[in-house]
Amino acid sequence: MTTVLITGTSSGIGRATVRHLARRPELTVYATARKVEAIADLADAGARLLPLDVTDEASMRAAVAAIEAEHGQVDVLINNAGYGEYGPIEETPMDRVRAQFETNVFGLSRLTQLVLPGMRRAGRGRIVNVSSMGGRLVFLGGGYYHASKYAVEAISDALRQEVRPFGVDVAIVEPGLIRTGFGAVASESLGAGARPAGPYRQMVAAVDAVMARSYGSRLLAARPETVARVIERAVTARRPRTRYLVTAAAWAMVHTRRLLGARLFDTVNRLQFR
Repeated sequence: MTTVLITGTSSGIGRATVRHLARRPELTVYATARKVEAIADLADAGARLLPLDVTDEASMRAAVAAIEAEHGQVDVLINNAGYGEYGPIEETPMDRVRAQFETNVFGLSRLTQLVLPGMRRAGRGRIVNVSSMGGRLVFLGGGYYHASKYAVEAISDALRQEVRPFGVDVAIVEPGLIRTGFGAVASESLGAGARPAGPYRQMVAAVDAVMARSYGSRLLAARPETVARVIERAVTARRPRTRYLVTAAAWAMVHTRRLLGARLFDTVNRLQFR
């Protein structure tokens, strides 16, 4: 049996991933959330449940220890917990920025540190970090969120090289727009992080409108099950890719950014968010 620990499974991509992986008889899937009652139904899908808050050291230690006590080690860690803090760079309160990095970057990093000794002892393991297309390009209004995902990309690239000699693989999954609660949270933070009568009010209104249209579009935004299937491939492949871009729209945007360069992409951004 292969043990799989997934963070952030109370909704969206995490919940869909649990349901996909729990159907595989060779996997023992541990679904986690800050409040176990929020994921009680995932037990019916075949998952085991653990409380885990990626911003709390004791919580992370307890979850890893529980799995290691029963199985010896965590075989697969899926770092999925995360959210989007949006708002102008100048006006977003620093406590909100710190909270963003605590969840998206520091929690991911610390949980990785906690599972790696067991993986090294076993001589095998896999870490799948859920990043975003936003780790490879930047839209205005989302600077701090994008910064957190750029950090995940850099950490993953370094980690992949460091742990390969120990039989541990690292893969990055980069979803595009996904129809989950992410857009609503980002929109709420956008309003909270900007002064209503401040100099960025027109930009904030434009960003909010574009996000609402984009996340509501069936052409641009996919269902979380689309990402879950890709994560399943990253978990079960004999040799996973280093990166998995999810959705055709994400692929198009990332490669458009690469081909256009920074200045031209900035121009496209400004036109889109007028």
